[in-house]
Amino acid sequence: MMPIEHDDPINARILAISEDKIEGFVREPFQEIARRSGVDVDIVMARIAAMLRARTIRRVRQTLLATNLADGALVAWKVPEDKIDNAFDWMFQRDPFSGHVVLRSTDTVTAGSDYKLWTTVKVPHGFSLEQHCGLLTEKVGAKRFRVMRAKGIFALGVGHVRRKTIEPGSKADQAAKMIPVQTVALNEREWGVLLALKREFTPEEIRPTPWLARAKEAGISLDEFYRIAEELNARKVIGRFSTFLEHVKPSAGGVRVTRFNGLFHWAVPAGREVEAGGEVGRHHILTHCYWREAGPEFKNVNIMAVAHGTDKKRLLDHKAAIDRHLYSGGIPVSYTNVFWGGRSEIKPSEISPKAYRDWLASYAKGTAARS
Repeated sequence: MMPIEHDDPINARILAISEDKIEGFVREPFQEIARRSGVDVDIVMARIAAMLRARTIRRVRQTLLATNLADGALVAWKVPEDKIDNAFDWMFQRDPFSGHVVLRSTDTVTAGSDYKLWTTVKVPHGFSLEQHCGLLTEKVGAKRFRVMRAKGIFALGVGHVRRKTIEPGSKADQAAKMIPVQTVALNEREWGVLLALKREFTPEEIRPTPWLARAKEAGISLDEFYRIAEELNARKVIGRFSTFLEHVKPSAGGVRVTRFNGLFHWAVPAGREVEAGGEVGRHHILTHCYWREAGPEFKNVNIMAVAHGTDKKRLLDHKAAIDRHLYSGGIPVSYTNVFWGGRSEIKPSEISPKAYRDWLASYAKGTAARS
């Protein structure tokens, strides 16, 4: 049988590149993975397809910088204990605009620790994120929610295989540059290409010239598809071509990629968010780092980052190294905390305006049927 675990030596070489190193739009992504990993392209395609079938890889897709295409935020929810599991299931299964759905806890009772359900939510531009969260509140019986929009992005990647051997304190030579969140308007043809681009690949689609079928889906020639995709890439709409490991649940063979994920919080003085985010975001262990305003319920946290690992103490060592780096750089931290991830489900958030209008119509019908 073809090896399907992430820690197989050849698979690890492939995944070290395919998880988060193929930035932007690439015409032949599997050839690029092969070139950068040093593994023959036929083996790359066969191994990725096999891992996808086995669910070692949960999805293969072109990611988007959706913060520029939709109004998005991290949302913390205060939900009664007897309703939290149903709320989790509803948001994961019934709301296409909720992406990450995670139950989080803290080691001690602290600011915001009664907000146990955390989700990422995106709604297309022209619709209200707060109103959408209000509709979800009605559906799941939440008591309160806190919307935390991204004001800037300092780190955004995955790379769990590559990060397994990173030492605490390992960081880039320079501070991370902040990517500002900005609105990008698209026309109908561009939306057609974007929706075709972002759809997940099936194992059968992992082949040379993978965008040919997507161009047909969008109703245009391959050359036109390439042209529009590359224009969208230049406009900072395209993220990475990525293979996403199943990093929460064990594989079919019982192998885990990670066991713990920590959402790190820091509160730094107003006016120093870009500086602090750049210093936090340069640390190699982090998969995400954002400037978000959490408000007084979370002691005015404004820098957030995520790290994954198989050992909780090791993650705390990484966190301590970041804390020391901030201190040594003279950046005051008035408060810091870690929210640990528990039950978790992840799916791509829908960002299509048409899909949102259809969802609203369906929601309204459901409400009318009950009234």
